[in-house]
Amino acid sequence: MMIIALTGIIFSLIGLALLGLGAWLVWLGGSPAYALLGIATLVTAALIFRRDQRALGLFAVTLVLWLLWAIWEVGFDWWQLAPRGGLPVLMAIWLCLPAFREHLTGRVIDGHIRVPPSGLGIGLAVAASIGAAGYAMLQDPHDISGNLPTAKATDTPALGNEMAAGDWHQYGRTNFGQRYSPLEEITPANIGNLREVWRYQTGDVKRPDDVGETTYQVTPLKVGERLYICTPHNIAIALDAASGKEIWRYDANSGMNPDRQHQTCRGVTYWNMGDMPASSPETAEAARECPTRVYLPTADARLIALNAETGQPCESFAERGALHLEAGMPYNPAGYYYSTSPPVAVDGKLIIGGAVNDNFSIYSQSGVIRAYDIASGELLWNWDSANPEDTTPIDLAAGETYTANSPNSWSVFSVDAERGLVFIPLGNQVPDQLGMGRSEAVEKHSSSIVALDVATGQERWVFQTVHHDLWDMDVPAQPVLIDLTIDGQTQPALVGPTKQGDIYVLNRETGQPILPVTEEPAPSGAIPEDYTAPTQPTSALTFKPDPLRERDMWGITIFDQLMCRIDMRRLRYEGRYTPPSLEGTIVYPGNFGVFNWGSVAVDPERQVMFGMPTYLAFTSRLVPRADIPPKEAGATASEQGLNRNEGAPYGVVMGPFLGPLGIPCQSPPWGYVAGADLTNGQIAWKHKNGTVRDMTALPLPIKLGVPGIGGPIITKGGVVFLAAAVDDYLRGYDLTSGRQIWQARLPAGGQSTPMSYEVDGKQYVVIVAGGHGSIGTKPGDYVIAYAMDE
Repeated sequence: MMIIALTGIIFSLIGLALLGLGAWLVWLGGSPAYALLGIATLVTAALIFRRDQRALGLFAVTLVLWLLWAIWEVGFDWWQLAPRGGLPVLMAIWLCLPAFREHLTGRVIDGHIRVPPSGLGIGLAVAASIGAAGYAMLQDPHDISGNLPTAKATDTPALGNEMAAGDWHQYGRTNFGQRYSPLEEITPANIGNLREVWRYQTGDVKRPDDVGETTYQVTPLKVGERLYICTPHNIAIALDAASGKEIWRYDANSGMNPDRQHQTCRGVTYWNMGDMPASSPETAEAARECPTRVYLPTADARLIALNAETGQPCESFAERGALHLEAGMPYNPAGYYYSTSPPVAVDGKLIIGGAVNDNFSIYSQSGVIRAYDIASGELLWNWDSANPEDTTPIDLAAGETYTANSPNSWSVFSVDAERGLVFIPLGNQVPDQLGMGRSEAVEKHSSSIVALDVATGQERWVFQTVHHDLWDMDVPAQPVLIDLTIDGQTQPALVGPTKQGDIYVLNRETGQPILPVTEEPAPSGAIPEDYTAPTQPTSALTFKPDPLRERDMWGITIFDQLMCRIDMRRLRYEGRYTPPSLEGTIVYPGNFGVFNWGSVAVDPERQVMFGMPTYLAFTSRLVPRADIPPKEAGATASEQGLNRNEGAPYGVVMGPFLGPLGIPCQSPPWGYVAGADLTNGQIAWKHKNGTVRDMTALPLPIKLGVPGIGGPIITKGGVVFLAAAVDDYLRGYDLTSGRQIWQARLPAGGQSTPMSYEVDGKQYVVIVAGGHGSIGTKPGDYVIAYAMDE
């Protein structure tokens, strides 16, 4: 009898939970299926208490109906079926067991022999469920299979500024930002022979007093026989490219500040003074002092010029080697403004933006873009998106300042030196979720790509990717420049990846779309003080996600899956661009974006691209000023949690849309790799990327398709290299098919973009592995090189 009582109690508790939560979901307008399952489970429990064999038949019918409903909702998607069916199937298996059935009232034979009830019916229901699960495990409903074109569109592609094929001089190799190496020793056929050949540790590791967003995102530069890197705490280092041995290091001593939202360095900038004419005696003297230079951006808003040979500051640059970027800012609280990305160097100029803390205060620094003389640090022009017409350098001596709180650019710029254009990916005005009071100029430039004249800073064109941005959908990625051959005609193109998943392919001379862009209706209903744009642009080449549905909610168990369905119904959501609200809004794609600073890589010969689309929903909830508590002592800056928006009528609480167990509420996959033809916008293939090995307590290499942040590179040999995912691997892919063909385990998170170079005829691939604070990967300080096994 004990087994009957325990089974009845467990079924009752499960039934009550399903009925209670299911009724809540129905009250919110959701599916009645869970409430009905709860009722059926409670009736089954009642029959169990009575030892009535009809409990088996009832639950068998319930399980079959539940299975049919689940397949109707999500098809044969294993990861969607598993949380729905796992617990009911286990319950049914228990009812099947003879140890349980023998305690039910059975048939009586010859007046005294009792035969336990048959388990055939419920056994068949279990078998059907297991069969459906087994079939679903063999399916991949999210996969797109195909091949990118292999034919070369051109034998003489435009790669950007010239350099040796074995070098990597800029963040994206050249100022075109293509992330393309013309080296071809490594191919899909021989990549299995790729091995680690050296490993270097910088010694700069995450500290106990670091902010959460302490990350190692650097892409090394390779010039001649040396690599140049920076570390999260702004140490510049030169390494021998063949051995990885340290040559010099320079510590900028940028200090610590809990108000910095980001503690990182994505890269340094290299410049050879021989690439510019000696226009003055001062320039000639600067060239003699530091003939080759490395420029280091810092977390305390400096730009430091170093001698590339020795690592010593170039004293003739700015103030004894350091340019102070806070100059001219109307507000300057420490920790609110800094540079995480390297400036671009072109035509004797350094052109740089800066990161402004999101949603801290409306009294923020300007997002001004400035050009400085690369030898002296003299300000040559400044372009302020809130005052775009006047690019004449402001008079610092007279106390002039830039416009406060104008849209900024924290990512990497691209340059077409031949056309004299620099391309700026712009962000939004703080606060990101509140659009009232923005000027006409800010409305025009927020979340856009802007082309500026390298010589004067004058605006040549602007293309906006989000109208009246209320979602922090700043343009995060370096625009990629490539010449495309379409219908026999060559067009100078710009490829602009965005957080919302659209990839805009524009004519970089005019800013006009090459691939079509349409305006689509967008949700309305902003808070009374604000408004929403009636339409939003969408590119013909887009990785935007399908709108979330209640059936897309996920969990490990039926209960957290059900709670996510309830949470979705409680939040406001009408698709992409649902406006912020007081009750809470689902933001999808979320703040990490489909694409982020890692951008995409292109093959300029085949004119195709490789990207890593990521899909994670976030939530945002506006908080009236009177309801915001005082700042806690010792709190460090973060883009997640409560953002205070000092001076604005509302703060905002933001974060990923997670279930009770801390996993995403939306169903996987959450991360892919994808390939597309840039000449027609066709997506050729899209595959799940990454495993849950480093996301769970058990190291299970289940290929679920996980989030990532970082960037890819393409080599002429037809191999793509990418780390970025939240499991700690560097992977190689066949560019044509997207098939993974190689991987190497990393000692820490690889949330950076790799690069490739050549020394003495040998091709190397280098990745920095140091982890990423906000996605929780393992921190470290590693620089690792791979080459072919001889």
